Amino acid sequence: MPWIYLLVAGILEIVWVFAMKQSQGFTRPIPSLVTLVAMIASFGLLSAAMRTLPMGTAYMIWTGIGAVGAFAVGVVVLGEEVSVPRLIAAGAIVGGVILMKLTSPG
Repeated sequence: MPWIYLLVAGILEIVWVFAMKQSQGFTRPIPSLVTLVAMIASFGLLSAAMRTLPMGTAYMIWTGIGAVGAFAVGVVVLGEEVSVPRLIAAGAIVGGVILMKLTSPG
């Protein structure tokens, strides 16, 4: 169950980062509210996962899901630049997350 909590926490991190971008500096109420609710839920699920999983593992995987997910949303939804170096960087993060999962207890 902690891995499911961690996965959902990572997805919610992507949600709150995107909503924060859409809030335009917290000047738009609905995206601002989505940011805060998703952020609280993401931290709560991360905390629940960390009851069982090692802190370093949980945090690295959570931030990795968020970083690569935010990158993907930026490219697909917001039309941000795609370049070979950026794709390599995202791939390195994914590789690190996979390696951390494969070598972690729990």
